[in-house]
Amino acid sequence: MKKTLSILAVFVAVIGFTSMTLAIGEFSFEKETHDYGTIPQNKPASYDFKFTNSGDAPIIIAEVKPSCGCSVAEFTKTPIKPGEAGTITVTYNAAAKGPFTKQFTVKSNTKTPVKTLTVKGSVE
Repeated sequence: MKKTLSILAVFVAVIGFTSMTLAIGEFSFEKETHDYGTIPQNKPASYDFKFTNSGDAPIIIAEVKPSCGCSVAEFTKTPIKPGEAGTITVTYNAAAKGPFTKQFTVKSNTKTPVKTLTVKGSVE
C-alpha cells in the first residue's frame, strides 16, 4: 500500500510540475525588421513593432535596449495576456548621414527570452 501511494504521489508531482512549465508566453511579431528607406537628416524616425502574445501565459517585457545611444525604445509596460497585443516603439535620431542598421534587444519572460528587432535605412 505504501509503495502504491508513493508511486501515485510521484506521478501527481510529475504531472503538476510538467503542467507548470508548459504555460509560457510567446511573441508573434508582425515583422522583426523594418526598412525606413531614405529619411531626412536630423528628423527622428519612429516605427511601431506590433506583436501578439501567442503563448499560454502573460508576457512581461523587462527591457528593450538599443544597440547605440542614437536610438530609444518605448514598450508596453503592463503584462500582455495570451491573445492580446502590445507594441514596441523604436526611434532613430537620424543625425548622421549615410546608411544605418540598428538593433534593439528585447528581454522578457517568453519562450525566447531574448529577441532582436532591427531597423535600417539611409539618412540624406
